[in-house]
Amino acid sequence: MVLERNYKDIFNNLLKVVKINLNYKLSIMNYLKLSIGILIALSASRFIPHPPNFTSLIALSFYVPAMFGIRYIPVVLIAFIFTDIIIGFHQTLLFTWGSIFLIGYLSCLFIFRGNFLLRIFGSLSGAFIFFLLTNFGVWLLGGYGYTINGFLTCYFLALPFFTNTIAATLFFSILIEAIYTVYNLGQKFDIVKKN
Repeated sequence: MVLERNYKDIFNNLLKVVKINLNYKLSIMNYLKLSIGILIALSASRFIPHPPNFTSLIALSFYVPAMFGIRYIPVVLIAFIFTDIIIGFHQTLLFTWGSIFLIGYLSCLFIFRGNFLLRIFGSLSGAFIFFLLTNFGVWLLGGYGYTINGFLTCYFLALPFFTNTIAATLFFSILIEAIYTVYNLGQKFDIVKKN
């Protein structure tokens, strides 16, 4: 009788271990599937001909970590680096990649359970961060001179690109919000993960 109870305990513990391993493997598979989806979405946005700075980059950099957790920030960065390898590197890479990291990290302040307008404001704030950091990197290269006038000129000449960035961020943010709402993703996938 005692021996039979021990076998049952051992069997139940073994089932728990198998269940934990299966859940872990499913978690890794979901992470990989979502990572591939992010890579495809970001790559398509950057490779398809578009006006300058009109890509889904800022919206994805904001929404992916806000929806799925900050553990997906490296996925967005790797997708961005992958597309940069194909498109070509430039001298302000650290500023662009750094701004993407910062946008993703700050998206946790606008967690997905909340107000639609707050999330839109958060993604537009990401566009502003991208504008500030990347153009600071351009100014540091010295093409505009290391003066206040050069600094202001650098940011002033970047305004048309910033307009496209704002328009693209707004467009892709509303698109992501619409897909989220229409397909009821929050309930289907328990979309908000703890960071």
